[in-house]
Amino acid sequence: MEFSIKLGNPEKQRCGCVVVGVFEGGKLSDAAQMLNQAAKNTLSDIIARGDMSGKMATTLLLHNVPNIPSERVLLVGLGKREEFAARQYLNSIRAAMRTLFTTGAKDAVLYFADLPVAGRDSAWCISQAVFAAFETTYRFNQLKSKAEKNKRASCKIQFGLLSGKSTAPQNAALKQAAAIGQGMKLTKDLGNLPGNICTPSYLARQAVALAKAHKSLKVTVLEEKDMHKLGMGSLLSVTRGSDEPAKLITLEYRGTDKKQKPIVLVGKGVTFDSGGISLKPGAEMDEMKYDMCGAASVLGTLQAIAEIGLELNVVGIIPTCENMPSGSATKPGDIVTSMSGQTIEILNTDAEGRLILCDALTYAAKFEPTTVVDIATLTGACVIALGHVASGLYSNQDTLAQELLTASEQTCDRAWHMPLWDEYQPQLDSNFADIQNIGGRAGGSITAACFLSRFTQNYRWAHLDIAGTAWKSGKEKGATGRPVPLLTQYLINCVEADN
Repeated sequence: MEFSIKLGNPEKQRCGCVVVGVFEGGKLSDAAQMLNQAAKNTLSDIIARGDMSGKMATTLLLHNVPNIPSERVLLVGLGKREEFAARQYLNSIRAAMRTLFTTGAKDAVLYFADLPVAGRDSAWCISQAVFAAFETTYRFNQLKSKAEKNKRASCKIQFGLLSGKSTAPQNAALKQAAAIGQGMKLTKDLGNLPGNICTPSYLARQAVALAKAHKSLKVTVLEEKDMHKLGMGSLLSVTRGSDEPAKLITLEYRGTDKKQKPIVLVGKGVTFDSGGISLKPGAEMDEMKYDMCGAASVLGTLQAIAEIGLELNVVGIIPTCENMPSGSATKPGDIVTSMSGQTIEILNTDAEGRLILCDALTYAAKFEPTTVVDIATLTGACVIALGHVASGLYSNQDTLAQELLTASEQTCDRAWHMPLWDEYQPQLDSNFADIQNIGGRAGGSITAACFLSRFTQNYRWAHLDIAGTAWKSGKEKGATGRPVPLLTQYLINCVEADN
């Protein structure tokens, strides 16, 4: 897809489709009014006959509108004008994209950037429209034997602006959103691949390919023997039952002076999680191929910031392995020693994500980071707590939590600040080791974050539990690409704060 900003009125556009909005009650947006005037009230006549009510997310496609050079005009319902805010805009732009991409239009001009969205500017409107275009056109069909029928045609998208010239924020938003969209696509593709293809070695090859494509990236892949030397007994305890070798992938993005300390992103990369000896139920176990979506989001975010050319240093660390049952697998009751020197009693081998993350978080300290954010499909308890709308956000510093929440609100990639109070820590006490890897059913997502906090006391740290947001189940099963928008926007904000 190609995106650009177009200056000029809608009635003058020679293109495959012009897209304008209609509020409930037949109230035309500014762009729709211009079309209607040029078309001698054709649009208002159609609305008066009841073919378009303006109800939110409804659409009406028109052909051969009088005095309009565009081949098509797409009317999109915006709902009540007095209630038009972010949610209404998102629903409407998604409906517009769904209809647009079912047409044969090879190019389109959308007059949505100037819509009066409460609390949002045109740069935000453009960004969300780009995300909607990527979401609408995304298909994962590379493993199907036959090509998809009625495949959507490629379409060049232009964002029409009625007033003045395009501003630097609008152009920057367009570039950034397109890069984030591509990063989300990479994240989705990796998440949707089955575990027999997307192995730890496959993820390592993808990281190498990403570094080859971008000179600003440097990749290092540690093997199990290297992890043994580093004392990563916790991470290695998870991979013991698998024939697939574990990898510790490091991608270093240098966008500014090498003396500037980096932000580190740590992504959980369990490419298939059977639960190990604490075997999961068989129903929906296929979805455990998504247990590497934290790793995928780190790769997607690094690709996005490399495309943007962000003036910041960022390190991505991906501990990746399988969690499988076998005669050599770790058993409940086993005690292992982490890289930090802390001993861990493993009461449940299905609480493995924290076991690989804790060693990666200890390893992160070698980069002397300003901030560390880990991203993981960590707990089913987070899904129970927050559903599939918001990612769970934990942090050892409230200011960092607020920075991430701000990015989540900007991108509509929602997160919710969860407690990380000392009162929860005793649930992790062990009779036989320094810490046990589960804290019982009560507050399961919180105690998982408390476990990780034991390994992050020397730097500013946040944890994103994306178990409920990284993929969808059921009929729409598939990876979502979250939280690439949140993470990338956070990094963009870090650069802007320093300038």
